[in-house]
Amino acid sequence: MALGTATAPYELRFDAGRICLDLLATTHPEERLDSLEPLRAWIVGCGLVPAGTPLAHADAAWLVDFRELRGQIGQLVRVGFAADGRPYDLALARVNEIARTPPPAPRAVRGEDGTLVRELAGPPACEALLAAVARDAVELLTDPVARAAIRQCEGDSCPIVYLDTSRGRRRRWCSSEVCGNRERVARHRRRAALSRA
Repeated sequence: MALGTATAPYELRFDAGRICLDLLATTHPEERLDSLEPLRAWIVGCGLVPAGTPLAHADAAWLVDFRELRGQIGQLVRVGFAADGRPYDLALARVNEIARTPPPAPRAVRGEDGTLVRELAGPPACEALLAAVARDAVELLTDPVARAAIRQCEGDSCPIVYLDTSRGRRRRWCSSEVCGNRERVARHRRRAALSRA
């Protein structure tokens, strides 16, 4: 799952800086969680479960639940501290409720080469995975330093929200290779048009 242009139908990005923000990124440039295959890929890709964890028991209800949590987290992250009102409060209550469920239980086991590797004690339940994402959102929203580093991409019509951990906190785009490159090309074209005029 590489960072870069989103050309494949299920290419997922994991560069927002937090799991909960990576979940928000699954809506752009189009809905990414449109079937179980990309949801399973996202669950593994963001590190909620170790690679190779069986997720065959995931069903369509998982899609509904992850999309619902994504909407609630989006409401909380994008509105800001001045949020006031019933929709914000309802989203906050729901994220807090989901976060109460224990996350999947990891355990250390010996791998084929003898080193310790992480695996889950059993197949993860949807509620446990949602809880891990909700806990990440709670930690983000209650950490003043992390909260202050939340940025929205400055790219044209890009809704991606990310955590700016760059030196000097000057990151402008969700991805320099995607939105940053588009901005540089547009700037070059504007300069070229002005020089011709």
